[in-house]
Amino acid sequence: MDKGKAVMGMGRRWAVDFTDNSTSPSSRDIPDPLGFTRASQDQDDSTLSREKKNAEATWKSQKAWEVAQAPFKNLMMMGFMMWMAGSTVHLFSIGITVSALFQPFSALQGVGKVFEPYKDSKVDLLGPKLVFIALNLVGLGMGVWKLNTLGLLPTHASDWVSSLPPAQEVEYSGGGFF
Repeated sequence: MDKGKAVMGMGRRWAVDFTDNSTSPSSRDIPDPLGFTRASQDQDDSTLSREKKNAEATWKSQKAWEVAQAPFKNLMMMGFMMWMAGSTVHLFSIGITVSALFQPFSALQGVGKVFEPYKDSKVDLLGPKLVFIALNLVGLGMGVWKLNTLGLLPTHASDWVSSLPPAQEVEYSGGGFF
């Protein structure tokens, strides 16, 4: 016996027939509930594609701003690491300082590549690029400041000419209470 015919012939106990054979007015005559908008069946594809393109442009713009603000996290981490390294010249502090100088410099060289995936005629990338560049310049400034606090920047004439006396120290430290 064929399974399909036996079931169809006997009828299913819990089957529901959704076909409308009634002569009553159509369901379209019933008003839609408040807040419900019925999408028209003949909505043209140009409207859908335009909405899709607008949504994609909005997404690209949001992602570009996220990428532009990413160096801020690096600034906080690098600032903490430079603070922990101290102000004496040793291998760890020099390594942290070189890293603080190299990371923003390499990021500034690759600004075009970073924002390449977000290029679109509807997305303005000037603002995100400027924020990205500004944050990386702040990171570069932090690295230069750390070089200065370590005394590795030539900031006095005696750093360039050996016959001149070295600069006078402004700060002195000593032991004891006073």
